Amino acid sequence: MATVIGTRFIGLCAAGLVSLPAGVLAQESSADLPVIRVTEGQSIEEASNTLASEPVERLSADPSVSLSRMGGRGLEPVIRGQSQERVDVLLDGIRVEGACPNRMDPPTSRLSAALAPLLEVRTSNQTLRWGPITGGQVVATTAAPVFDDSATTGHLTLGGADNGNGKLANGSVAVGNDDAWLRLAGGYDEADDYEDGDGNEVRSAYKNSEARLDAAWQADSGFYIKSLVSRQEERDVKYAGSGMDAPKTDTDIMRLELGSPVANGNWNLLAWQADVDHIMDNFSLREPPIMMGMPMKMQTLSETQTRGLRLTLDQSPDARTDWAIGADVETNNWHAERFGGANIDVLTSVLWPDVDRDRFGLFAERFYRVTPALKLGGGVRYDRVEMSAAAADKVFGSGMMAMSAADAYQTIYGTTNTDVTDDNFSGFVSSDWRFSPIQSLVVTASHSVRSPGVTERYIASWNNMDPAKRWVGNPALDPETHRKLELAMPGQSNGWHWRPAVWVDQVDDFVLRTRNADQVSVYRNIDARLMGVEGQLGWSNGTWSTNSSLALVRGENRDENKPLPQIPPVQFIQTLGWQHMGHALELEWVLARRQDRVDLESGQDPGTSPGYGVLNLSGSHPLADYLSVSWAVDNLFDNTWAPHVSRANTDPFNPEAVRVNEPGRTLRAALTARW
Repeated sequence: MATVIGTRFIGLCAAGLVSLPAGVLAQESSADLPVIRVTEGQSIEEASNTLASEPVERLSADPSVSLSRMGGRGLEPVIRGQSQERVDVLLDGIRVEGACPNRMDPPTSRLSAALAPLLEVRTSNQTLRWGPITGGQVVATTAAPVFDDSATTGHLTLGGADNGNGKLANGSVAVGNDDAWLRLAGGYDEADDYEDGDGNEVRSAYKNSEARLDAAWQADSGFYIKSLVSRQEERDVKYAGSGMDAPKTDTDIMRLELGSPVANGNWNLLAWQADVDHIMDNFSLREPPIMMGMPMKMQTLSETQTRGLRLTLDQSPDARTDWAIGADVETNNWHAERFGGANIDVLTSVLWPDVDRDRFGLFAERFYRVTPALKLGGGVRYDRVEMSAAAADKVFGSGMMAMSAADAYQTIYGTTNTDVTDDNFSGFVSSDWRFSPIQSLVVTASHSVRSPGVTERYIASWNNMDPAKRWVGNPALDPETHRKLELAMPGQSNGWHWRPAVWVDQVDDFVLRTRNADQVSVYRNIDARLMGVEGQLGWSNGTWSTNSSLALVRGENRDENKPLPQIPPVQFIQTLGWQHMGHALELEWVLARRQDRVDLESGQDPGTSPGYGVLNLSGSHPLADYLSVSWAVDNLFDNTWAPHVSRANTDPFNPEAVRVNEPGRTLRAALTARW
């Protein structure tokens, strides 16, 4: 299943406005259903009329997606109870890894606010060209400029929010035509700490700026070249869910794409690189803890580098058959060191010990329409993953306290080998049967293998005095194997559309973060099972619309017969919308049941969580041919609430909160000019 998030207003981000279309559409291949097929680098309709400081917040319109909050930025998507390394994020076809061991900067924080992308959520394998899906996949695609017989096009947006005193300004300008164009875009947004529903300040202030230059050219033969250069700078970002803040994070991305028609299809070559530099500390934006009359300052310097190349060939030899083959290679390097002492010059941990990951993949897939009502598909993929830690023997501390990352792995797990090679085989089969004029049955079965990530295998955060403050990865972890089955029955008739679905995911060697007998945060393989039910029912007559969506997921640790940690509760979203002559209004009601199924021993669940209900109201109005205003009131009744999956609260301003609370009532508005 893939869910496309479109132009329906659901609220605004910390310092900007989010606009989405009137429904959450199920992307299926049935002929009469509304479909947006997103492929890397190809032009699509513009996803949004207004811009947001963090576009990932638009995914909250889907109840199968929860967002874990640690501060004002860096929202982490949780898809069907799985997150972090199990959620793959593609930015116009490329991966950008984060540089923070504590995930202050998940890949979704790299989504452009100046050019809001279309966001698509995939939960099962319908293609393997980007790799197998284990938990979920977020695909962000940026639309090409539309010139409409003009030589220039662009936009300018100014906006703000009252709660947290948020401000934003962004814009773009493009010159050229549909065959050759150059576009410059950029923006700046900031916010102070917001208040929750009880009036308590939540550490959430941030400053974010970005600039990007992209261009494209296409010859009469169909050969094309597309390129992108971008830079993002985040400054003074506070986190209520962490013992540190991030005074500086810089991201540089370059992307080059070539392609051309060939035979009965086309070929595509995509190359990219991304560099992220990150600094976090406990003294620039807060008072450090005091021990024996001395401030205990800490600072972490970390960086990651990503390089990738992907070649694909797509062919349609006849009206019934589509097939594709491809290969890709990706290299990553992560390095992070933590310093302490009076002058912040004492190395206290090598958190990521110069970790290299080299990944090479091959895929092949084919889709065949057996009859006009039945389409079958399938694919296979092989990935070879090699990982090593060049600085595992680098010593930190001194004297009797001297340690290394390799010492930490041996102390906790008894392993001395830090070089790992995984051979991963994945595949899927799918069928789409339209058994009536208004109804289809879509079945997908998949076998997906994921190698553990850099933190799961190599994190080495050591504290000589307190074992509960140690966090150590496990180089001996085995890859996860997901065997997933999903059945869905999408349909539509007379203005109605619906999509019930059930799914089960049997996971061998699930990588569980938990605590051992000494309360050290560790990783180990277990057998797990996740299963869920989802439902959507919507109606529209062009002026009025309504949509109801429900998601339930259950996660089990089968080795110990107890719940998996960080599983969201039952979630329900109801919307009522009105549109007329360019004006739009929407009321959204977000509900969640309390969650009692937690794993307190793992250290990942701060505790059980109460249920909540939140109302959001939003609208947009044309003021002139090229000018519009958008507004929203989030959390209309000023409730105090937090998603179950949000980080444990460590905010001294709000010591009674169990999790990082969401903003209280917030009024946001934005004025947009387009030409």
